[in-house]
Amino acid sequence: MPAECERPELRIVPEGCYPSWDAVYDDNVTWVYRLLYARLGSRADAEDLTSEVFLAALRPLRLSASVAEVRSYLRTTARTVLAAHWRATMGREITVIEDDIAAAERESDSGTSTAPQRVAEVLAQLPPQYRRVLELRFLQGCSVRESANDMGVSVANAKVLQHRALRLAAQINEGGSR
Repeated sequence: MPAECERPELRIVPEGCYPSWDAVYDDNVTWVYRLLYARLGSRADAEDLTSEVFLAALRPLRLSASVAEVRSYLRTTARTVLAAHWRATMGREITVIEDDIAAAERESDSGTSTAPQRVAEVLAQLPPQYRRVLELRFLQGCSVRESANDMGVSVANAKVLQHRALRLAAQINEGGSR
């Protein structure tokens, strides 16, 4: 997220409705981004999904809706976009988004996301091959082919290992966070 977007100036929205789509975006982009960043722990993913939220909301959202209705709709859209992201990356739908935006803002403002610690805890509980494939793919950004070469396995085997590792990681995370 560009530096100029991190601290938008506050402005009064007349009559409880937004005057333009730019005003909708300007007033809500920061909290949507912070909410997603708190869930993902990745600035790049949070930026991408924030864009998806606004693109998904643009067509059905009425400009005549109240500020509260717009924010509620954006929160619901963020939950849907996040669920689709987790379904695509982990094969599981995770749709819990707390209504406590202030907690997400505090975490984002302090720059101390708990996501890296949670990831390290989950990775530590995985079998070595599962841990290695996830480290290569998601922490080092290697392709499936590069990961397979590094691990000395076929591309198909690397895909299977990644799939199984993501499922097990999700199970471990659910068990550890409840």
